[in-house]
Amino acid sequence: MVVLEVVLGILVLSLIWFVTSARVIRQFERGVVFRLGRVQQPPRAPGLTVIVPIMDRIRRVNVQIVTMPVPAQEGITRDNVTVRVDAVVYFRVQDPVRATVEVQDYQFAVLQVAQTSLRSIIGKSDLDDLLSNRESLNQGLALMLDSPALGWGVHIDRVEIKDVALPESMKRSMSRQAEAERERRSRVITADGEFQASQKLAAAAAVMAETPTALQLRLLQTIVEVAAEKNSTVIVPFPVELLRFLDQSTKKPAQPLEGSGPAG
Repeated sequence: MVVLEVVLGILVLSLIWFVTSARVIRQFERGVVFRLGRVQQPPRAPGLTVIVPIMDRIRRVNVQIVTMPVPAQEGITRDNVTVRVDAVVYFRVQDPVRATVEVQDYQFAVLQVAQTSLRSIIGKSDLDDLLSNRESLNQGLALMLDSPALGWGVHIDRVEIKDVALPESMKRSMSRQAEAERERRSRVITADGEFQASQKLAAAAAVMAETPTALQLRLLQTIVEVAAEKNSTVIVPFPVELLRFLDQSTKKPAQPLEGSGPAG
């Protein structure tokens, strides 16, 4: 009977010890164990792990990629334009021990460095770079964040600038500039078309000058095209060549009559 009670006591104590010492670490976590205040290497892997009651404390560290929005930062660009820029940072814990020991709150620390780096990027860049060359700015911003984050056991996966807010006056100025640029292109295209058309007309005029009949045929063709519309009144100019022909034909018979008068 005494032996049974001892066995039951041992089983109860073992169960209590297991309950108080067993910990479950999920797949996306790592367990950092402190034994009497000192970190134990390596961090505990996912699954069931056992710690020493009273002596050990375990802290779970999430190693998933964290998406952190950076609040909009206002600054002046290198070409003296006031803008508001916001961004987003993607990072993950690479070394759970450093992320726990080296920095008090690694997420808050990354956020503060991201805000400072974003303001620095604004001051070093032109407005055109912020609007059209964001890829290189994203890479530079990621390098600025990754330098201090490595010491905290954090890896910066990616940084992207989300939006660039411009003052209303600057938006109107850019709109007028774009409209003026489109107007300039339109005038250049129109002038180029007129130049090409003048070259073709000059070539056509040279051909028609060699054969005057071609000019009359072109005139008749134009009349036919205009006459296709029933609501048009067509005024046909009388050809000058025909007038000259008629004039010459009327003058030639008159010369013999003048010579035959005195003979009679």
